[in-house]
Amino acid sequence: MNNPMNLLYTMYSYRAGQTDKVLAAGTRRRVLRFARSYRAMIVAFIFTVVGSTFLGMLPPLVIRQMFDVAIAENNGRYLNTLFAVLAVAALGEALMSLLERRLSSGIGEGLIFDLRLKLFDHVQRLPLAFFTNTQTGTLVSRLNNDVIGAQRAFTGTLGTVVGNIITLAGTLIAMFVLEWRLTLLAVAILPVFMLPARRVGRGLQAITREGMQLNASMNNTMTERFNVAGALLVKLFGNHRREAADFSDRAGRVRDIGIRRAMYGQVFLVALTLVGAIGTAIVYWLGGHLAIDGSLTAGTLVALGLYTVRIYVPLTGLSNARVDIMTAFVSFERVFEVLDTPNPITDTPNARPLAVPDGRVEFRNVNFHYPPTSEGTPTSLHDIRTDTEPSQHSQVDTEPLNDSRVDAASVIPTEVLHDIDLVVEPGQMVAVVGPSGSGKTTLVSLVPRLYDTTSGSVLIDGTDVRMFTQSSLRSAIGMVTQDPHLFHDTVAANLRYVRRSASDAELETACRIARIHDVITSLPDGYQTLVGERGYRLSGGEKQRLAIARVLLKDPVIVILDEATSHLDTENEIQVQEALAEALRGRTSLVIAHRLSTITDADLIVVLDEGRIVERGTHKQLRHAEGLYAELYETLTRAEPMRTTQLTAA
Repeated sequence: MNNPMNLLYTMYSYRAGQTDKVLAAGTRRRVLRFARSYRAMIVAFIFTVVGSTFLGMLPPLVIRQMFDVAIAENNGRYLNTLFAVLAVAALGEALMSLLERRLSSGIGEGLIFDLRLKLFDHVQRLPLAFFTNTQTGTLVSRLNNDVIGAQRAFTGTLGTVVGNIITLAGTLIAMFVLEWRLTLLAVAILPVFMLPARRVGRGLQAITREGMQLNASMNNTMTERFNVAGALLVKLFGNHRREAADFSDRAGRVRDIGIRRAMYGQVFLVALTLVGAIGTAIVYWLGGHLAIDGSLTAGTLVALGLYTVRIYVPLTGLSNARVDIMTAFVSFERVFEVLDTPNPITDTPNARPLAVPDGRVEFRNVNFHYPPTSEGTPTSLHDIRTDTEPSQHSQVDTEPLNDSRVDAASVIPTEVLHDIDLVVEPGQMVAVVGPSGSGKTTLVSLVPRLYDTTSGSVLIDGTDVRMFTQSSLRSAIGMVTQDPHLFHDTVAANLRYVRRSASDAELETACRIARIHDVITSLPDGYQTLVGERGYRLSGGEKQRLAIARVLLKDPVIVILDEATSHLDTENEIQVQEALAEALRGRTSLVIAHRLSTITDADLIVVLDEGRIVERGTHKQLRHAEGLYAELYETLTRAEPMRTTQLTAA
């Protein structure tokens, strides 16, 4: 069912600078591939359009017969028959219109579903680096606004083009049969319709692209300010008037470009309507003189007048369709831009499941650096301002961006880990310590393949992690971070996120072990209590223990703790430590910690400095070595004077 879309595209494709890239043959083929699932519906849709068009062509011919035959010959019976034909044609056209709408909405909504699902599935599989360089609001805008824009090419535009082409062709044939001279006069005005469409389509395409970028920028501002963390930051450090002024500036530019787009298209439409009205008046004027001379009947003149309107209306529609196609392809371009974002972390063709692992983890000659932002994230997803804000805002645009938008690695790839060799035996607990920025989190992130090594390999049970399927690899690993994320859902739903089939009894058991059950039962709705966005209804220690309970439900062989006890008060720390002791029992564990109790209990301590392992050993061995670990230990001891005596004895 490629022919209608190919015809649509061929009629309205053009080449002009940047537009050449948007409407390349590759884009057309990709658009057609999305339509393949709806071939049967598109065929049925086109047939309904054709049927509706031909039914719409009957009335002028019937009215001609009414004037020239039924009325002229005083034939009431024939007039009644013609009336019945008009009524049946009107009813048939109405039914066809309903069926056409049902099919077009099915195609359009189905396309929206397919595009959104494909985008969502692709984006969630992208590596973590993609999300550190991407604006959330912009990404959401692609899933909503741009997908809906792309839908228009398959619904209103396709129906408009097919219906108007058939209407135009059929009407011209009927007019030539009725009176060829007036038909030629009507056709002579066609260039007036066609020539402006080229310029208007190109201009609206540029305006549409800019409008989408501005909308995405505005959406991103709302997304960042309306989550709990953003709202808290604004209240504590920001200025509500300044925020409102900044949003007003962005929303104002969205408003202005919306007005430009509306007026641009409306002026074009009004001009075409005016030309069509003048053309119709000319046909009636000259046709009236021919009727006066007796060379044309009154019925034929009325029919020609009605058909003339049916020429200019589809011409206007086709001119607008060209504009709609150009703007719809902007949406497709933006959707495909995200779909084309490469995913460097994928399952190899011969990847196999990680079945019943022992839990031995090995880092073998590992080197790693973060890839530049330009190597995986479309520019429009992480740096909107440079594309959308006018020149008078250039001073604001050149200010340094925060580290969630751009980090040092996005400019010059700097090696974060160097020649890492480390073996963690099954059931062993290894603590990773070192100064801030030494590569601790990066090191443990390589195990579940949040990132892949630049060189060297990470192995589990002697096999490179890249040889396992990602789903089976990550199902064997549990991770608790410094600030565990909770969805805006119930406590039970957050726990069951790792295992949907977990029973209420299993939830309670995990929470008792994690020392959080009593807290949950004290909440207004117990396990059905909403935790709020990012779990803001819970304290830091409560979130940590809930995250530990979630890991226990997952029951992984390998556990990674990334500063899971930092920033907790003494009471919370004791409870979390007790929960961690249960969670780590019998499991291989990699622990990043600043808390001395966790460090001293480790089977092995690895000290990182500037991405290299500079020391390794037990707590006592490293203290006596008087190296970097001893310095860190003394610093931590001074930071925790109340616990020094207890830990030194350990």
